[in-house]
Amino acid sequence: MLPPKGLPLDDQSLRGFLEMVATTYPEEILRIREPVRTHLDITSTVFELEKAGRDPVVVFETVEGHSMPVVTNTTGNRRLLAACLGVEAADLPTAFRERCQRYLPCEVVDTAPWQEVTLEGDDVDLTRLPIPIHFSVDGAPYITAGQLVARDPVTGVDTTGFHRLMLKGKNRLGVSLHSRRRMWEFHRRAEERGESLPVAITLGVHPLHYMGSMVYAYPPNVRKFEIIGGLFGAPYRLARCGNTGIEVPAGAEIVIEGEILPGVHEPEGPFGEFTGYASYRSTQNVFVAHRIRMRRDAMFHSVASGMAKDHILVSCVTREGEILNTLRRNLPNVLAVHVPHTTCGAFMAFVKMKKTAQGEPQQAIMAALGTEFYTKYVIVVDEDVDIFDMNDVMWAVATRVRAEQDIVMMPGCKGAILDPTSDPQTFTLTKMGIDATRPVGKDFAERLTISDEQRARVRGILASAGVPT
Repeated sequence: MLPPKGLPLDDQSLRGFLEMVATTYPEEILRIREPVRTHLDITSTVFELEKAGRDPVVVFETVEGHSMPVVTNTTGNRRLLAACLGVEAADLPTAFRERCQRYLPCEVVDTAPWQEVTLEGDDVDLTRLPIPIHFSVDGAPYITAGQLVARDPVTGVDTTGFHRLMLKGKNRLGVSLHSRRRMWEFHRRAEERGESLPVAITLGVHPLHYMGSMVYAYPPNVRKFEIIGGLFGAPYRLARCGNTGIEVPAGAEIVIEGEILPGVHEPEGPFGEFTGYASYRSTQNVFVAHRIRMRRDAMFHSVASGMAKDHILVSCVTREGEILNTLRRNLPNVLAVHVPHTTCGAFMAFVKMKKTAQGEPQQAIMAALGTEFYTKYVIVVDEDVDIFDMNDVMWAVATRVRAEQDIVMMPGCKGAILDPTSDPQTFTLTKMGIDATRPVGKDFAERLTISDEQRARVRGILASAGVPT
């Protein structure tokens, strides 16, 4: 699975990440040698671990009917994501916010390990890959860790990002471009010309690629790969593939080259989405594979779907960073932003600020909702509230909100297609902001607190009594 000792390991690859975890955080990697099925076993294992309070990277070494191992849950652990940036977990959103703005030119290399095996023509057979069925409701096996790479037909600038991919046949995948961001626009522009959109699907990338690919607020002439390089702190290494010369990560495990067809729509779904619901909504696009290229000992990377942290946590971090970026431009007294995993990593954001004037929370609410159209609820709290503790935030709402003056609603806003509360035709909904801060310049009830010194004292007392804390 990993190169023999003495050979260089690409620190920008999935393998480099696995080696880092195995070496530095060995308790956070779980290798399962017991045979598992692609049908339900892989993703449901991740959910069982979450219920037990664990979020390790999981390597399934024996998958029935396949010779290729499956790696999953690479991004379900804040501690490991923070380690990729060399910071503590509490500093992850701030570090991400700063580094994703350091655009670094890419480095194009001549050779890549995924060039070792090439399958073309009749040999292209996607069913040979250990593609899981994640939930019993899924319409078919789904590739969930596939990063689509394509170029803007107008400007030539490329982008990369996740889109669910439904197995439809040996060389055919259903794809939904429901995020309505750059990839959707690239396909629309190609289709307008009556052309297909050349696309490469990369499987098996480093978590920093995963994180950087989720950034959405950046100049149109910047490449996602330049953002990813900023996260690595070094030029991101790419290699060219196919006749179109699309550039993809040199460290990838598998590359699938093909095209998204113009004017062709086929049923796609249902699929267990990040909302925690079965999603029947889709743009129903079709990808046709022309070539598969892979490492000789390739690993198949899968993202646990549904509300698994592997599926959502990076969305939480990237949205925290993006919203914090926007707010800090005009409100330097904003201290932190948190997008909870339990609100689907998208639909709710908590903002902590040191309030200096009335109206600032409302300004923060409008800016946050204008930054990310998936976000529909924003709660602003004072600096004494722990935004990573849902109980503390709800306490602030319960004790500091006067509904008639502190809650604002905005109907008719653009929402996420996959949000089951959005209108099925227009995908609009009502957004809401809650000011859960104390009024400025007025007496307000004093919060009960226990000092750190007193907490340390009673922990010592409990320890002496044999009670762990």
